[in-house]
Amino acid sequence: MNIIRVENYEEMSKEAAGYILKKLRENPRITLGLATGGTPTGTYQHLIEDHLKNGTSYKDVSTVNLDEYIGLNPDHPNSYRFYMNDALFNHIDIPLEQTYVPQGNAVDCQEECERYEKLIKNLGGIDLQLLGIGSNGHIGFNEPGTEFGSRTHIIDLEPSTREANARFFASLEEVPEKAITMGIASIMKSREILLLISGASKKEAMVQLLHGEVTEKFPASILQLHPNVTIIADEEALGLEADSRD
Repeated sequence: MNIIRVENYEEMSKEAAGYILKKLRENPRITLGLATGGTPTGTYQHLIEDHLKNGTSYKDVSTVNLDEYIGLNPDHPNSYRFYMNDALFNHIDIPLEQTYVPQGNAVDCQEECERYEKLIKNLGGIDLQLLGIGSNGHIGFNEPGTEFGSRTHIIDLEPSTREANARFFASLEEVPEKAITMGIASIMKSREILLLISGASKKEAMVQLLHGEVTEKFPASILQLHPNVTIIADEEALGLEADSRD
């Protein structure tokens, strides 16, 4: 794993945007795997600013999102489709029909999982997958105990994950209990992975990621086995890692 150390969240976001833009310039038809939540928001803002200032085009880019809550319509303000449109897609020139998010309101969610997995394959796979990490080691919505061989599937969300996401809802009770997520094997097939980690709350996860055993109890540990992972992490997230080297 290649680790890029930055001072804070803002620097992490700027560095991540620059990394993505470099890959886009190298391959204008790139397929990007995208993430939601608080971690990538700053990165998306920098991509928008670059698009407005420099005219970087996304007309030939395809995007595939990691996950979506089950039971939320695409226009629900807490759906990940709504998030992506609001945080990025509506502000750049990417055709919306080239942006893909699992359909959380599908009549048959198992069928939707199979459709989504085929979609990724038909796109030729993911060139660069953007990831965050949960304090419990989840990537996407792959909670502890998820099989490393899993493909896109339905997941029961851990209480800790629902509590962490409750800040986006009116109450914890409104946070869905299930989601559709790319599986760990789906993520690992990406040609390259860019992992963003920020904040003191992720310090222990960082140490576990870098030095812990590869185990399904900590899903992100599988990234140790991927041949092309870059981590951009700020000083707070790297706090214990720095201590371990003293």
